[in-house]
Amino acid sequence: PLTLCFPQVLGWRVAAAVAWSVLLLPVCTAAFVVLSGLDPFHPVRWISNSFNDLYTSYVIFCILLMSVVILVISIFNAEFYAVVPSIPCSRIAVIGKIIHPQQVIHSVVHAVMGMLVAWCAAVMTKGRFQFLAVPCTPSESLDDAVPQMCLNEYHLFFLLSGAFMGYSYSLLYLINNMNYLPFPIIQQYKYLRFRRSLPLLVKHGCVESLYFVRNFCLAYYFFGYIPKVWISTTMDLHIDSKLHPLDTLTGLLDLSLFYHAWLCGVFLLITWYIAWLLFKIYATETHHFPVQPTFAEETDQCLPKILNSNPPLIIKFLALQDLMLLSQYSPVRRQEVFSLSQPGGHPHNWTAISRECLSLLSDLTQRLITQQEAAAANGRAKQPAGELKVSPQTPGAVVTEDMSFQSQRSNIVPRASMSSLVKSSLMPLKTSPGSDVGSPFSSPALNCKMGILDVNSPWHGSVQSPHVVRRGPKLWTSGSDLQMNGSHHESFPVLSAARVGSEAVQPSFIYTWLQNKQEQIKNFLSKRVLIMYFFSKHPEASIQAVFSDAQMHIWALEGLSHLVAASFTEDQFGVVQTTLPAILNTLLTLQEVVDRHFKLPHVSSKPPRISGSLVDTSYKTLRFALRASLKTALYRITTVFGEHL
Repeated sequence: PLTLCFPQVLGWRVAAAVAWSVLLLPVCTAAFVVLSGLDPFHPVRWISNSFNDLYTSYVIFCILLMSVVILVISIFNAEFYAVVPSIPCSRIAVIGKIIHPQQVIHSVVHAVMGMLVAWCAAVMTKGRFQFLAVPCTPSESLDDAVPQMCLNEYHLFFLLSGAFMGYSYSLLYLINNMNYLPFPIIQQYKYLRFRRSLPLLVKHGCVESLYFVRNFCLAYYFFGYIPKVWISTTMDLHIDSKLHPLDTLTGLLDLSLFYHAWLCGVFLLITWYIAWLLFKIYATETHHFPVQPTFAEETDQCLPKILNSNPPLIIKFLALQDLMLLSQYSPVRRQEVFSLSQPGGHPHNWTAISRECLSLLSDLTQRLITQQEAAAANGRAKQPAGELKVSPQTPGAVVTEDMSFQSQRSNIVPRASMSSLVKSSLMPLKTSPGSDVGSPFSSPALNCKMGILDVNSPWHGSVQSPHVVRRGPKLWTSGSDLQMNGSHHESFPVLSAARVGSEAVQPSFIYTWLQNKQEQIKNFLSKRVLIMYFFSKHPEASIQAVFSDAQMHIWALEGLSHLVAASFTEDQFGVVQTTLPAILNTLLTLQEVVDRHFKLPHVSSKPPRISGSLVDTSYKTLRFALRASLKTALYRITTVFGEHL
């Protein structure tokens, strides 16, 4: 059923985008024909000739051929789209994406389509650009010369420029993540979104075509002789020696040639950008998923079922977007979320929705903790594998760090103990039977080394600075918490130094030799500037990759917090109250992890300025939007419930 739901949601949107792109193609073609015959000194003749050319057979044929091109471009837009941007973290990753077989196919097809568009532009421009082979006479004997067929280098220049622009478009499509579908923050009609983006589209196409023509002229100056000789030899065409070759400075300094090549690029880019823009507008339009099925066969297409299944990512995004909208603006649908099943009286809708939202937020929390661990261990010396040194001099000593964590009333760490704290975190582990292992106030590093992990703790899997003494957020106290914090301490197994020494497994000679060789190769390559230029990771790109799918979590935060806030007055059966502690615990844990993320080195605390461009780069600021949404969600819940918390 989900496979049937996918064409219903996206299939008609792709068809509508293609239809509108084809319908707007005659308008773009008419504008190109008018501008290609530009004659400002004879405006009446210019306008009349342009309108007469619009009804000719070759213009109509070019419109039909361009419709096929638009259809192919739209198919590639629908096949290569992504709701989560792919962010390469190094230059070698960018090169790997460029030479990927799918991207090679994408580039080759776009180069061929660009050549077809350039051929249509050359035919509609007429004059010296219309045909590839033109009659010419040899310059040796002009009196009784026999006409011959010569290569029209202007037409060849047009065709090669179209292929170059098509390939450049495909390359920028990959590098700029133009396949990324950004969902609008403010919901608007499709016509208003298209009208708002149209002036920016035209400006972007004109400027980009200018750069493409400049780059192609440089490429043709150095390598233009190769295709010219190959085409003339293959088709048995002569080269007219009376004309200046275009692979020289004299041939390229032709304003008419430059203008028509630029206009051809503008025509290509605008038609392709219109198809791309319409696909983005239609694909990111909101879709209403029913909360409760009207008929039994519609169960798999309901919002709770889709959220807890594995549909295509765009369906998951549309479902979360619908959840965010219904939680804010639809009291009737909110009642369906809070309703109980009949018979049985179970809150299946709320349970499924809240479970999926909490799962998304927990996954993000764990991902951020893993990233913070990697950042913390980046400059830390690694201990050799298989070796755990225990100091034999003081077997009964208690680590100073543990004593500092056990002092519950101490909020300020003295300056004199700072060095001991740092040393204790870097020194080998010292334990004794009297150390409070497993206590909620003991060192997380000690608990991790002893094999005791508190999964429910927000510090699970994280690296905590010894300078800051913080406790996990707790709004309620359960019996297990009282047992842990009170006098009833469980006895945890403590590894003695003798046991650790006896159980330490010494690595084999081959393994040690391979590890040493690997480190030597890494050190050798890290000293080569060219290799590090390609393989070094960009910190900002790595951070953006961590938050690349944060739009899902933002919608989950907003939808969950609005539903919890609305439940204070609308939840008649109290179904939300059973999961409110878990929701607050998850949000507070994520808040703490996000705050720690923004304190890491190389992490900017202010969002960068995003200039108004046709290519969307909002994914670069998703982490700041997530931080704002998280704070707003917490304030929204605490403001509504107030003293009841």
